[in-house]
Amino acid sequence: MSKPAAPLKGRAARLARLMPSTGPSTAARTPFVLLVVLLLGGGLITLLLLNSALNEGSFRLSELKRDTTELTDEQQALQRDVDGRSQPDALERRARELGMVPGGSPAFLDPDGTVRGNPTEATAPPSPSPSPTPSPRAPAGAAPDPDATATGASGSASPSGPAPAAETDSATAPTAESTPPPTSPGR
Repeated sequence: MSKPAAPLKGRAARLARLMPSTGPSTAARTPFVLLVVLLLGGGLITLLLLNSALNEGSFRLSELKRDTTELTDEQQALQRDVDGRSQPDALERRARELGMVPGGSPAFLDPDGTVRGNPTEATAPPSPSPSPTPSPRAPAGAAPDPDATATGASGSASPSGPAPAAETDSATAPTAESTPPPTSPGR
């Protein structure tokens, strides 16, 4: 057997009393070391998850910015289209394609029911009649296609061109003969 350790004397004895013995100290440090390792591992895993979430958010943000840019470009293109169609000459051309004609002089109704002004029917201004031309596919001796000459500017076939709009207006618009003569309310 081994000899027991010799008792320490002097300063070494005092230091030995201040420091605990080596046997129980390793058992007391094990939970602390495990706690530190678990905290460091948990911190690293949390940092990794946080970094992944931030990267995913940055990808989503760049995708939303790209979508916003595309939608802004589309909105500007649509606004240019609306501005082009809102110009007076474009509105007039589209109205004529729809068979609309400039209005006549207006008449107004007073609160007591009297008519102020002389209402007139809106009529289409005389337009140059297009001369029927044979289609390029038709032979030289063939008669022109009757549907081609009856097609209006809007592409719809109507036997009488823009005249039906004027007939409709004349059927619903009051004429000067059917309205009572204007009277002044004494002003």
